[in-house]
Amino acid sequence: MIAGSHLSGRHENLRNRAKILAAIRNFFVQRGFLEVETPHRIPVPIPEAHIDVTASGSWVLHPSPEICMKRLMAAGFDQIFQICRCWRDGERGSLHLPEFTMLEWYRTHADYLSIMDDCEALVRCAADAVALKGKIRRQGKTVNLFGAWEKLTVREAFLRYGGISMQEALQKDLFDEIMVCAIEPQLGLETPTILMEYPLERGSLARKKIGGEGVAERFELYIGGLELANAFSELVDTKEQRARFIEEQTIRAATNKTCYPLPEKFLDDLQAIPPSAGIAFGIDRLIMLLLDVDSIDEVVAFTPEEL
Repeated sequence: MIAGSHLSGRHENLRNRAKILAAIRNFFVQRGFLEVETPHRIPVPIPEAHIDVTASGSWVLHPSPEICMKRLMAAGFDQIFQICRCWRDGERGSLHLPEFTMLEWYRTHADYLSIMDDCEALVRCAADAVALKGKIRRQGKTVNLFGAWEKLTVREAFLRYGGISMQEALQKDLFDEIMVCAIEPQLGLETPTILMEYPLERGSLARKKIGGEGVAERFELYIGGLELANAFSELVDTKEQRARFIEEQTIRAATNKTCYPLPEKFLDDLQAIPPSAGIAFGIDRLIMLLLDVDSIDEVVAFTPEEL
């Protein structure tokens, strides 16, 4: 194999990747956000039923910088962002890498509606960085970034695309299957879709929506049927967060997955965080979309198999 031959078709993609990353950093700096760096190697992760972490000695490589970034908010930082490497064990496919690039940003005294506005402006800015003029191509279709973005509740999405109510899907343990197979491929095909107001059973680290009939202030962003981001109005109630973590651990234990101790320092700091909102945004997937490529392999310098 000729040295570097795996890159023969990626030169332009990697140059455009650099342009997009530079534009993202500039976007946040111009809006008064502080760029932060937090440790990649941490003692314990946030308990999540369906995310497996990568061990690093007796510690783990973080699947997200969320724990440390929220602790910075507890310490008084009000607008922060980070672009960093993250690791999730066993994730590999055309849309997944076990080591990938994540963008996260957080705002104090804000909610998930503020993060929605950030998303619209950010995606348009990133598209401008590679001269897309507000439109992108995804699997032969054109997605308009400058039209009104669709805002769709999870309850509406199940009735429209799933053929079943959200609550019935939960009761029959079909929620995730219907979401992945029937709903997600229909989202963001003409204009980006913000899928919002997840049931509390899928609330994760999001606070309950007041008057929301059992839903959380959580949304995910979809463009061209592809999930890009996961955002919350942050849950800052330590007691409720601990209960949700224990529930996630119970699910992991029932499926014979590794269970780590709870992140006690994070839980201790949680009560010091003011009302806030934050988001995890997949950079590699965004670059895939903007460059109209079908595999995540085409927008990174090396895949695991090439090392």
